[in-house]
Amino acid sequence: MTTSGSTLTGKVVVITGGGTGIGAAIAERFSAEGAHVVVIGRRREPLERIATSLGAMAVVADAADGEAARGAVQSILAKFGRLDVFVANAGGHGFSPVGDTDDAAWEAALRANLTTAFTMARECLPSLVEAKGQIVIISSLAGLFAGPSVAGYTVGKHALIGLTKTLARDYGRSGVRVNAICPGWVQTPMADDEMDEFASHAGLDSREKAYETVTADVPLRRPAQPSEIASVARFLGSAESSYMTGAVLVVDGGAHIVDVPTLAFDHAGM
Repeated sequence: MTTSGSTLTGKVVVITGGGTGIGAAIAERFSAEGAHVVVIGRRREPLERIATSLGAMAVVADAADGEAARGAVQSILAKFGRLDVFVANAGGHGFSPVGDTDDAAWEAALRANLTTAFTMARECLPSLVEAKGQIVIISSLAGLFAGPSVAGYTVGKHALIGLTKTLARDYGRSGVRVNAICPGWVQTPMADDEMDEFASHAGLDSREKAYETVTADVPLRRPAQPSEIASVARFLGSAESSYMTGAVLVVDGGAHIVDVPTLAFDHAGM
């Protein structure tokens, strides 16, 4: 159902990694407000499933490949004649420490987490300049801090914040706004797989117990739902954030405000 009077009605919103998880939730939110949604990714089945459910356009393409990204943008312009919002959501890979990361794994991590955003942003920019549009980059809490044994992922997500700032600096004068979101734990299929692995390793009896464990020291004591991240993406991709650019919004239930050395006091019941 389209929200009456939405400033997004008729806008064309392009989302990489739009077939599942956060990307699918973002697609649902923009579509609900009357936007024309395009979901891009490498896996046809989830893209077509979400596109069919929303009446959206699905484009099967590797967003990190310049020629494929260029072709995707051309097909979008051929259908809609414009492009207003680009959401760089694709990511993954890079789950090992530096010493255990070979050249191929390193390249795959940067390609998935950084090059997808860089390449699609570059190809979308002429249309975004014309529309005075927005770019929303989905980074991660790993873009601000380092988790254990996730070198490629951490470096890629940190670099996305640099990409956000350089795009905002260079293209603000052309009316293009660029902002980033850093989610903490979000209950997505990818996170579910991580929780299953963690539960098995930690001797926990369920995925739910794993989520409870990893968010035990987060002030809100729970993971986010994808729709909660989608709400922030919608804000940044709309006129409601009209004087924001180069910003990094942390959406993590308060995890980033916790002073790690004082956790011992909590655990001691003080």
